[in-house]
Amino acid sequence: MLAILKKELNLFFASPIGYLVIAIFLIINGLFLWIFKGDFNILNAGFADLNSFFFLSPWVFIFLIPAITMKSFSDEIRLGTIEILKTKPLTDWQIILGKYFGVLLLVILALIPTLTYVYTVMKLGNPVGNLDIGNTLGSYLGLLFLAGAFSAIGLFTSTLSNNQIIAFILGVIISFFMFYGFEALADLNFIDNFNLRILGMQEHYNSISRGIIDTRDIIYFVSIIFFFLFLTKLSLEK
Repeated sequence: MLAILKKELNLFFASPIGYLVIAIFLIINGLFLWIFKGDFNILNAGFADLNSFFFLSPWVFIFLIPAITMKSFSDEIRLGTIEILKTKPLTDWQIILGKYFGVLLLVILALIPTLTYVYTVMKLGNPVGNLDIGNTLGSYLGLLFLAGAFSAIGLFTSTLSNNQIIAFILGVIISFFMFYGFEALADLNFIDNFNLRILGMQEHYNSISRGIIDTRDIIYFVSIIFFFLFLTKLSLEK
């Protein structure tokens, strides 16, 4: 697994892909949070918090993470290297987890520079340091769980086609539905006596973002991640 992980990281940073992903994530958030005037601008909000950042980031992830994962297996299938990879002394799980953690590490590297936002907002607060640390840490943990779930979805869709664009589109659609789809369906109120929101990622992300770690939210995300990684394994076996 470590060999696959190193291979994936080398692929990301031996080409502009890794740097481009980090730059796009930081630029999009930086523009909306600090430059563009509007509801997301922290300087115009009148109070120092990072709610805008934690609202925007999941929507950026929905498009950015499938863009990272779209070539993970589709390229291997298109070039025929998947057959060579499977002849190595590696199990399917080792291949999948190596690629999975490679994507996840890249996302974590993109998140690390955003800690400067935390420092900046703490300095902007009145009094200085007036920031809800529990809420902030919970929100970062929620982002990591979201990134893990979207990465698992992206890996699965990359096994469905040797065309990267198709893998990307499928990844975006499934990620969007899992994050917001159940929320939208719940608003339609066509199922009585059942809260559809609990099936969606947004509900559990918002719960973790409050700074209260509920085991139900953790179990939910771990289950989603394992489910899509398991589907990835089934798809590879075929």
